[in-house]
Amino acid sequence: MADDEALEAAVRRALGSVIDPEIRKPITELDMVPGVSVQGGQVTVDLRLTVAGCPAAVSIERDVRTAASSVDGVSEVSVSVGVMDAATRDALTARLRGDRPSGHPFTADSLTRVIAVTSGKGGVGKSTITANLAVALAARGLSVGLVDADVFGFSIPGLLGIADAKPTPVGELIMPPRAHGVAVISIGMFVDARTAVSWRGPMLHRTVQQFLTDVHFGDLDVLLLDLPPGTGDVAISIGQLLPHADVIVVTTPQTAAADVAERSALVARQTGQNVIGVVENMSGLVQSDGSVLELFGSGGGADTAERLGVPLLAKIPLSVALREGGDAGEPIVLRPGDAAGDAIARLADELARRGRGLAGRKLGLSPR
Repeated sequence: MADDEALEAAVRRALGSVIDPEIRKPITELDMVPGVSVQGGQVTVDLRLTVAGCPAAVSIERDVRTAASSVDGVSEVSVSVGVMDAATRDALTARLRGDRPSGHPFTADSLTRVIAVTSGKGGVGKSTITANLAVALAARGLSVGLVDADVFGFSIPGLLGIADAKPTPVGELIMPPRAHGVAVISIGMFVDARTAVSWRGPMLHRTVQQFLTDVHFGDLDVLLLDLPPGTGDVAISIGQLLPHADVIVVTTPQTAAADVAERSALVARQTGQNVIGVVENMSGLVQSDGSVLELFGSGGGADTAERLGVPLLAKIPLSVALREGGDAGEPIVLRPGDAAGDAIARLADELARRGRGLAGRKLGLSPR
């Protein structure tokens, strides 16, 4: 009996290494293993998934078998797979929410750095840059979340190769799909790709608010938001919900695009957000002889940055590989050697070095 008890304890410790791939926590901390029984070297693990039809069921069961089998003295492992009862699941979602039953976790006191990427007009490559930037930051070891807030023109799932991915509901929480190490949520995961979303302001606000409140990203270092172009309802909602966010403005070198981009930065500042810089996309097409063909003119990014009093963070050249990667759902930053991908990677290095400042955050200190 004593040997069985010791083996059971060892198996439970081993199961602590099994991570739920959606919630990103050990299954033993999530009450997913209500029982482990041992008879001689035969072990039976009672595994309870968070929801029926859990997309990670196969991988979790496999990892449970592997972990239990790795314990010395175990000769056979069987796994009884079921689903949590409603009370256990409700208790789990309450724990995951912590002390924020009705608000989002990305407040000014949060350790998560929030970066909103905006533009004055569409077609400047804002979403492509945001998707690649998120992947590049994750490749540097940061925990990254990405909200596709461009409700009308959602494109992030396709750019990251998860156009068919669906979130997993766990009680009142939503577990976002992951791509290239990035947790992603988009309205495109809830509607048919060919559906035209035509919502008014209040519905847009509730959608963005739900993405921030009900989607369980876990502990993030960086949360990126791909905003719709312009200065409309979503930009205003983001300003109200995340007034402490940093903002990156994307433009092309063309004067018309740069002038409009400046307006999106001014709206961000009106809500208290911090415009940290400008990114000039499509800054030129490198020719075989090394010369640069400036299809969209030159200087728009630098002029916008100067007028806003912020740095020009990056100049991203036109790149066929960048476009092809977006169409295929394979971010170009994963394949070093392309000029555009390398420029985005350098931008990721710069943002990773900056980190999150202490301005506006409570430090939990009190005078003595």
